[in-house]
Amino acid sequence: MLLILLAVLILHLIILVLLFVSTIANAWTVGGTKNTDLWYSCLTTNAGYHCSSASNEDWIQAVQALMVLSVLFCLFSLVFFMCQLFTLVKGGRFFFTAVFQILASLFVMCGAIIYTVMRPDGEEDAAFGFAYILAWVSFPLCLVSGLIYIVLRKRE
Repeated sequence: MLLILLAVLILHLIILVLLFVSTIANAWTVGGTKNTDLWYSCLTTNAGYHCSSASNEDWIQAVQALMVLSVLFCLFSLVFFMCQLFTLVKGGRFFFTAVFQILASLFVMCGAIIYTVMRPDGEEDAAFGFAYILAWVSFPLCLVSGLIYIVLRKRE
């Protein structure tokens, strides 16, 4: 049982790191001279690296909010898991933790879908970057983690 709890905890920490990196990294859309993320749009020229704030459009603000919420809900579910680990009665399930983890997965999924549909069109050769891919990788991991918390029972 200790190994299962340790594996779930490590999976949860990996998901939290993936969500955090995908939210703050400057590589949601990458092109020849332009990188765009949720917060800045950076342009590389001969004179150097110039960044400006992301647009104030509603869709990018929705993606920003959803990604921040996914990180917060994943963090809260980790805290709730640690609390429930020591206070939950024998045979109890980690439902509260599971709900927050599944909500985090839904938030990251919605944010990635909105960015997929509405992404900024800067250059012809622009492609999705590693931070965007990390967001999509963290979605199924977060969902599976939430489902594991539903199935998981506390034992002595």
